Amino acid sequence: MTITLAAPLNQIVLSPGSAMTVSGLTWQHYQLLLEELGDDRATRLTYSNGVLEIRMPSQLHEIINRLLSKIIFALAEELELESVDLGSTTWNREDLDQGIEPDSCFFIQNAHRVQGINPDIPSDLPPDLVVEVDIASASDRKLAIYQAPGVPELWVYGKGRVKILDLRGEQVTEAERSLAFPAIASEQLHAWIVLRERETDLMVVKTVRQFCKTLGQ
Repeated sequence: MTITLAAPLNQIVLSPGSAMTVSGLTWQHYQLLLEELGDDRATRLTYSNGVLEIRMPSQLHEIINRLLSKIIFALAEELELESVDLGSTTWNREDLDQGIEPDSCFFIQNAHRVQGINPDIPSDLPPDLVVEVDIASASDRKLAIYQAPGVPELWVYGKGRVKILDLRGEQVTEAERSLAFPAIASEQLHAWIVLRERETDLMVVKTVRQFCKTLGQ
């Protein structure tokens, strides 16, 4: 199987914050490209029904992504919830002709099912919470990819705010509060992001932990 491009994908250099798409691929093409590109790369891939998107995260993208991951870890720890952080793990579903690498993803409600240093995760067990940062590309077309295997919750950062999306059911709805952390509202997430504009990650995490302590009072 061959794909005709101006240059091999592993030789194409994307600038930070940019993305490109390749159409007309089969699942076998996608698997070959995954193998060719390897795991040691900064890019993130999304494949759906013959269309592959390759994104190169920017500096701002990664700062926001890692900050949200730290917030999630702090929330889980303070609320005494098990959590498993799988970062941008590749999730492939040949039966759905879809594959995606989220910015970050977590098992929380189902963390007990993926314990161990290298757990064997069932193919039909999706992450409980996914994070997407909309800078290089919009997440709108990814919603169906997350919905199909049953991801229940998506946090999307874009235009300075974080939206909590409930992916359960046929229609995607914007939720006021997190499914994984019912005590956390989208407004609270926004406040922590705004705090990061003038403070460090450490101060944001401390603020998250202090907030959690007030929940039991």
